[in-house]
Amino acid sequence: MEKSTVKEIKERFDHDVERFSNLETGQVATIDATISLELLTEASKRIVPEAEYLLDIGCGAGNYTLKMLSKIANLHCTLVDLSQPMLDRAKERVTEKTINSVETIQGDIREVQLQENSFDIILAGTVLHHLRDDQDWETTFQKLYRLLKPGGCLMISDLVTQENETMNEYIWERYGDYLEGVNGKEYRKTVLEYIEKEDSPRPVTYQLDLMKKVGFTTTEILHKNMCFAAFGGIK
Repeated sequence: MEKSTVKEIKERFDHDVERFSNLETGQVATIDATISLELLTEASKRIVPEAEYLLDIGCGAGNYTLKMLSKIANLHCTLVDLSQPMLDRAKERVTEKTINSVETIQGDIREVQLQENSFDIILAGTVLHHLRDDQDWETTFQKLYRLLKPGGCLMISDLVTQENETMNEYIWERYGDYLEGVNGKEYRKTVLEYIEKEDSPRPVTYQLDLMKKVGFTTTEILHKNMCFAAFGGIK
């Protein structure tokens, strides 16, 4: 199946702001969304307790940045997203929680221009699964590594696959059962078809190996439940 284009993904998120604005529940289709949100931000605080500069890529309506600000107050926040309506909502929400700068950049993280060695924390909440081939993954991880200050961390919460195809089929079958339990067979079909069309998730192991390859000194797995995981790396 031909995957969604960046333009198609942008247009879908432009019309989905409300669904991505709930800090308490996160996304129902995303297993353990609130647990991952807590773990990534608390880990970031403990890794870089004196952090000043935060980059949130694929920030959506700002949930990850808001949670991070509840851990470390008054960060300078840079928010990047394809969708301007998402950025507008994120800026409105985040500005209320920090006295420092809130910069929004509408665009693709692979293309936007940012200063290297300038961020203490980079958060990537359910965004990197939109990357496509191996080269795309590697160049993006290289860029994120370069944007971090030494000692800074990249924290990821995302949809993932398994390395072994038999295990992958089993895990996704379990995820389908979860979706069906949430809202029936049609919901299961809708979500799985959407993932097949729009997303290109990779295993946690693939991403941790890639982090080490591009230069991260330490990698950590914080949580995994079926095809969702929270993990990261320290520069």
